[in-house]
Amino acid sequence: MQKTLYTREYQQMLMLLRERRIHAEISQAELAKRLEWTQAEVSKCETGVRRLDVIELKLWLDALDSDMSAFVRDLFK
Repeated sequence: MQKTLYTREYQQMLMLLRERRIHAEISQAELAKRLEWTQAEVSKCETGVRRLDVIELKLWLDALDSDMSAFVRDLFK
């Protein structure tokens, strides 16, 4: 079984997260501040070096004032 980190779907999720952040006009540094992470951790997540779990995904979307249900719908349409 292929690790999901390397699937097309996971890469699509990362692209959508980056798009949401950019659309919200929030830098990686600002997102990191909101999450109480480092900018490097945000970068690693966005590039797929570090995997996001579902709880972190929810925190990330909350920090962007983005709805998780809408995000999942957009991801799988």
